[in-house]
Formats: sequence, C-alpha cells, structure tokens
Amino acid sequence: MDHEVLTIGKRKFYPGECGVVDLPVGRLVCHAELDLRVHVFRGKKPGPCLLVTAGVHGDELNGVEIARKLVGHKWRGLKGDLLIIPVVNVSAFLLRSRYLPDRRDLNRLFPGNADGSFGSRIARTLMDQIVSQCTHAIDLHTAATGRINLPQTRLADRVEGSREMAKAFGAPVILKAKVRNGSLRAACEKRKMPYVLFEAGEALRLELPAVTFGFRGVIRVMRHLQMLPERKKDAEFPSAFCDSSHWLRAEVGGIFRALIPLGRAVELGQLIGVIGDPMGREERELRSERSGIVIGRTTASLVDEGDALFHVGQTRADPERAEERITRSAEEVLPDLERPVFRDAHADQ
Repeated sequence: MDHEVLTIGKRKFYPGECGVVDLPVGRLVCHAELDLRVHVFRGKKPGPCLLVTAGVHGDELNGVEIARKLVGHKWRGLKGDLLIIPVVNVSAFLLRSRYLPDRRDLNRLFPGNADGSFGSRIARTLMDQIVSQCTHAIDLHTAATGRINLPQTRLADRVEGSREMAKAFGAPVILKAKVRNGSLRAACEKRKMPYVLFEAGEALRLELPAVTFGFRGVIRVMRHLQMLPERKKDAEFPSAFCDSSHWLRAEVGGIFRALIPLGRAVELGQLIGVIGDPMGREERELRSERSGIVIGRTTASLVDEGDALFHVGQTRADPERAEERITRSAEEVLPDLERPVFRDAHADQ
C-alpha cells in the first residue's frame, strides 16, 4: 500500500494526518442517512495498517467502549496506520439489539453484497473500502445475551501471524476456535490477513475488567507490530492456551445456581452447579464432564433442559496452573480490583 496517501471514501489522508470519515451505507426506515464512522490515525513513518472494529453486534458495549478509549488516546510515535470503527452495526446499536432490524446477524453476512440485504451492503462497504486497505485486524466482542465470557482471544491459527498477535494481546485465555462462515473473521482470513478476535463480558453491560484487558491488549499488539515504541516494563504473563472447548448443558430444567465463577479450574466430576425443581424440593447436581477452565457461562437463573450452562476450555497444561496464570495476569492488568477475573456476580462463591 502506498504510504503517501490513504483514501477512505472521498477523503485522502497523508502521513501524520488524522481525522474522521463517515461512509454512507444506506437509509433507515425514517429516511435518515446511516453512516459507517471511521477514525483514521496515520503515523509519519510507514508501518502496518491495523483495523480495530467493535459493535458488529449492536448490544456488545464493552467493545464499543474499548474503541472509544482508543479514539481518545494520544498516538505518540505511531508508525503505520490505525483505523478504528467503534460501531459497525449502527442500526442494531440504536435498537440495543444483537441483530439487524430484519433479525439477521451481521456477522454471518460477510463479505457481503452491494446489491443484497441492508446488512449485506454494510458488510460489503466495510470490506471494499476499509478491510481491503488493511494488513491486520482486531475485532472486539462480548458474549451473546444471557451469557458472560472470561476475557479471551479466539484463534483459528490458519493465517501466519495471527497466533503471535493473540499472544501479544495478553488476554487470560487463548482459545483455538473454528471460524464461522460469513463472519468478519472468515472474510479477513480469506485475504490471509492476521486477525485477533477478543471476547469479554456480557451484552448490554460495561465491565471494567473487559474494557481494560481489551484496551491494553490492542496497545500490546501495536507494540508487537512495531507500530508503537516498545516498553521494557511490560510484564509477561503468557495466556493459558485452550486447544478446544465444550458447553456443559442442563440435564433438566429448573432454577439454576452456579457454584464456580469464571476463570476457575475444574476437575472431572467436580460439583459446579445445582438445578432445583421450582415446584418441589428436589435438586439435581451438575458435575463437570471434563477437566479444564471455565471460560464462559450462562447468566440465567431459570433454565430449560438442554440449555448451555458452562463453557469449559481444555488446556494442555494442568488446569490449576492455568488458573494461577490467569489470576496473575489479571492482577497485573487490574491491580486495584479484588479478584478481577473471578468477579462473577452470578456465581455462589
């Protein structure tokens, strides 16, 4: 890419310049113009072009707040280009919804179609005018409604450079996870673009641990890419790596109580929850089907048979050592919070 000029929409940016571009993507039902707002920061010296996206799902506020903090940051010594889109799915954000007004998931419509549905046109605009100009990408997410995620990066490990970005990000957990068809991650990987997906917290809530991990993670990736000067004082706490994961599901319906919070190690057969009969005194114990780390779980107190309750990641290392690693990384990033990763208001501890 020519470092002398970067063209976003109808605007040209030269080295050392910064600014905002609103890319039109269509009109809402009230005929108001809907734009994709892009914040552009250009270093004076050449380097990678990093894209940071948030709000692909309209109810994922932690990512939007991370992006907002990045927009307000002073980028001294920046090399290369940083493009930030705080809210990709503006129409869903206005509805406080995960989905587009037609109930489609924008993250299943990439790379999009200029003549397709409203969401598909948004996806195509993002791919053609933004992604096509970038060399690396970070996408910020939270769990879906009714679930909460431990701060984690997700990695398919199919594009060279992605694993190194995930390690540099420094989230408590790296989860090797399949790429979903139609996702922004899949579209970037088809372009052989190194990519990190960050998941933390729950929908429609702002959470300090999630925001802090995400903000610092982006900065760490930029240092890894030599877009920012290195800092020797950064502590190194390698993420716990999970090769796979599974959801433990409810065998019966009822009133659910979690006994294990996020980030904790669990052993095969360990009691981790209880489901009570709302019409009587009977309780069904919920025991772990495998050893691993709790990386996500439901926030629901009423569950039906078959509902996903605990997301457990399997790690090659001893789960207790992985838990210790997670705790130490959290204490380094969030020293003023008591048990910053294990804070889980939904669990009986």
